[in-house]
Amino acid sequence: MRKVIASVFVSVDGVFEDPSWSMPFWNAEAEEFAGKQLAAADALLLGRVTYEGMAPAWTARAEGAGAGTERMNALPKYVVGSSTAAPEWNATFLTGDLAAEVAALKQQDGGDLLVYGSGRLVNALIEHDLLDELRLWTLPVVQGRGRRLFGEDSPVKTLRPVGTTVLGDSGAQVHAYVPVAAG
Repeated sequence: MRKVIASVFVSVDGVFEDPSWSMPFWNAEAEEFAGKQLAAADALLLGRVTYEGMAPAWTARAEGAGAGTERMNALPKYVVGSSTAAPEWNATFLTGDLAAEVAALKQQDGGDLLVYGSGRLVNALIEHDLLDELRLWTLPVVQGRGRRLFGEDSPVKTLRPVGTTVLGDSGAQVHAYVPVAAG
C-alpha cells in the first residue's frame, strides 16, 4: 500500500501560495532532504493549479540538468481536476470522485504518492482521511498576505508531530505530522 505524503512550503504566518519567496532558504541540506523525498516517491499527486505552474518550469530544464530534474520529469503525475489542455509531463487527470480515485491509487503497490503545494488538494486529502503524512517546510519569513494553507474553511484535524529536520543555518525547518484518526 502506498502512502500519500504532502510536502508544502509555508511562511511562519501560513502562506503557501507562489513559493518563489522560498528560494533564499534553499541550501545543500534542503536539496538533500528534497532529493530523498523525491527518491521515495514513484508518482506525484498534484492539484491542477500546481501542475500548471510546475509542468512548464520543469520541462524547460535542460537534459542532463541533474538526477533530481530527470526524476521529476520522468515520474507519473496524477492531477486532480480537469484542464482544457491535453495532459503533458506524464500526467493523468483525475476528474472523478477524489476520495475514490486517491484511495484506489493508495491500494496499488509502489512508493509514495508525493504532493507538492496543492493547498485545496491537501485540505481535501485531510478531510477524507487520505493523507498519511504532512511535511511543512516552515520558512522564517512573514508574508503578510497570500493564500494560507489552512483557511477558515479547512477541516478540523488533529496532527501528531513525528519529527523535525533543521535545514542547516537557513532557519528553515521541515515539521512532519501524521493525521490522527477520528474517533
